Amino acid sequence: MQPSSSITVRVPAKVNVQLAVGGRRADGFHGVSSVFFAVGLYDLVTVTPADRLRITVAGADAEQVPADATNLAAKAALLLAARHGIEPKAHLHIDKGIPVAGGMAGGSADGAAALVGCDALWGTGADRAVLLELAAELGSDVPFSLLGGVALGEGRGERLTPVPTGGGFHWVFAVADGGLSTPAVYGECDRLRDLTTGSSDADVPVPAADPALLEALRTGDAGALGATLRNDLQAAALSLRPSLADTLRAGTEAGAIGALVSGSGPTCAFVAKDAAAADALAAALTASGTCRSARVAEGPVPGAVVV
Repeated sequence: MQPSSSITVRVPAKVNVQLAVGGRRADGFHGVSSVFFAVGLYDLVTVTPADRLRITVAGADAEQVPADATNLAAKAALLLAARHGIEPKAHLHIDKGIPVAGGMAGGSADGAAALVGCDALWGTGADRAVLLELAAELGSDVPFSLLGGVALGEGRGERLTPVPTGGGFHWVFAVADGGLSTPAVYGECDRLRDLTTGSSDADVPVPAADPALLEALRTGDAGALGATLRNDLQAAALSLRPSLADTLRAGTEAGAIGALVSGSGPTCAFVAKDAAAADALAAALTASGTCRSARVAEGPVPGAVVV
């Protein structure tokens, strides 16, 4: 069942252009209404025949990525193999281009890429519906990494509806030193809410997509998109990492037409009016000293694909 050649899958990062977070449910999860947007920062996952499951990682901050069974790519391979009753024999090599622990779903992207790559390597013939089902078992962000483009995620984020877009958008991502733990950011969100309205699902409005943001995406209006960006986790991320406020301010002062913390952070995302403005914004952010690096990307782009 195993061809001799390796399979390489390219998978993009995501930014949440909207992340509306509901209250904490009895099961500990939070309902969300999240508009995912896939951008052209990529991980490459290469899957090669092997006598056992093995993970290796290279690229920026590779030492922070687990190379064991806790890696979502390993979990994806194990899950796909179990579904088809085969041994998970593969070497998965991850070349990181997506910021690690940066709120851009790099781990989820690797899980999606591993599903696609192992399916191709092992000839399991899983269709898109099966891959999406397995992806949802792996984590809330993994299905979108398969789909790409722009999509509304509901439930825990795993129920996806494609969102039409009227063109491309230009982004700059300010990468911070170190990461932020997603569970810690959600916990801080609950703590901050408990200081005011309460954090249970009875205390917080049911999250819903913003019609103005969806219209901005449909028409390809970068200015309108920038004005409607929303992240309910941003206050928590800023509470845990106050220096991010300096990064957001530096980008805004340098001409960004929209700014927010991406997902659970600490990467900050900025909308630029065009490619030249994005390049200038990245240079200004780098010179500001408020981030480790600034990276330019366009989107939306497709999800995980064999290259």
